[in-house]
Amino acid sequence: MKRLLKVTAMTALLTLLRMVMGFVIAKVVAIYTGPTGLAMLGQVQSLVGSLNGIINAPAGSGVVRFTAEYKEQGFEACAPLWRAALQWVLIISAIVIPLGILLAKPIASGLFKDANLAWVVIVTVCVLPFAAIGTLSNSVINGQQLYRRYVGLGMLSALISGSVMLSLIAWHNIEGALLAAAVQAALIGVVMLIANLRQPWFKLHYWWGRVEPKARRDIGKYMLMAVTTALTVPISLIFVRNILISHVGWDATGQWQAVYKISEVYLGVITMALGTYYLPRLASLTGVDAIVNEIHKTARIIIPIVAVMALGVYLLRDVAISLLFTEAFRSARDLFAIQLTGDVIKILAWLYAYPMLSRGATKWFMGSEILFSLSFVALTYLFVANMGLKGATVAYLVNYSVYLFVVFFNVKRVAR
Repeated sequence: MKRLLKVTAMTALLTLLRMVMGFVIAKVVAIYTGPTGLAMLGQVQSLVGSLNGIINAPAGSGVVRFTAEYKEQGFEACAPLWRAALQWVLIISAIVIPLGILLAKPIASGLFKDANLAWVVIVTVCVLPFAAIGTLSNSVINGQQLYRRYVGLGMLSALISGSVMLSLIAWHNIEGALLAAAVQAALIGVVMLIANLRQPWFKLHYWWGRVEPKARRDIGKYMLMAVTTALTVPISLIFVRNILISHVGWDATGQWQAVYKISEVYLGVITMALGTYYLPRLASLTGVDAIVNEIHKTARIIIPIVAVMALGVYLLRDVAISLLFTEAFRSARDLFAIQLTGDVIKILAWLYAYPMLSRGATKWFMGSEILFSLSFVALTYLFVANMGLKGATVAYLVNYSVYLFVVFFNVKRVAR
């Protein structure tokens, strides 16, 4: 458990650095390009986020899980899964890149209302493989539980990519901002590639060669899970916002979005720690009892931390609103209590849900993601219609409470 606390502290520093770089970049974009540039930057970041979610699907949790599971047997035991992940990345790239180039103009017209910015779309899709290389490298390091290297390279990547982005924005204004957003993930991938060239696991024969059908299927399961999350979570939030807009208007929806964003920011420290320490730890264990005991031990450490953080955010909610937003968001303070309670329930539920990822329980994971995304939307519609804006936070709390009930009573079945 000391190791978990240490990892949490290290990943907190990495999360803080990424947050600071994000705020600095947004501020510089606002200074150099104004509100229009900031809005366009958001559009590119949405495009990059969606495409990265697809291209990185085979390079994330699956590689972490199998590297953690087979690392004691040596790199030769991990190599079949690494080759399969790389093959899936190449297959997806071969589909996404030509499609992105062919559809660049209509995509640019939809995003920016300007077909002349098709070059942004073309650059975005062409550099996707470099982003996948960065994710693959991170996943291997994470799977080996080399936490210092993982966090250190994460910080180095954030600093270098952030510096390049700031330079592009300063030199080329709005075009530089768009180019910077398009290549940020690829820049991180290039840094990871250079930093790991001399690592013993980076040798070509571990990554290139015949791919076993079983390895391809094993990684394919995780790819399906990642794509499911990449689609269900953003789409459910779009529906939730649309429900709020139709019932309480744009301004009130913005109040809810502000509170939800603050939740995402402070929970990022915990979720990164779970992805860095908890997932490979569960993957390395054998036997249902060992996995369940690890969940209980982790919950006894993590939940008090989350509860203290949530209490701190609640007590400092006025400061957070003033620092991150404006006085126009002051009424959002009334939404924090229920939202933060839901955050604690959410993390507890995730602790019991992680075996779905660590054991590759594809049907359980996909089914629960789809079901509880739909239930979040349905509950939001029900509660907002009867309670107004506060109903969205109540729906969030109720949805994760039911999710906790389901995963808690099925954890042994999933962990087998």
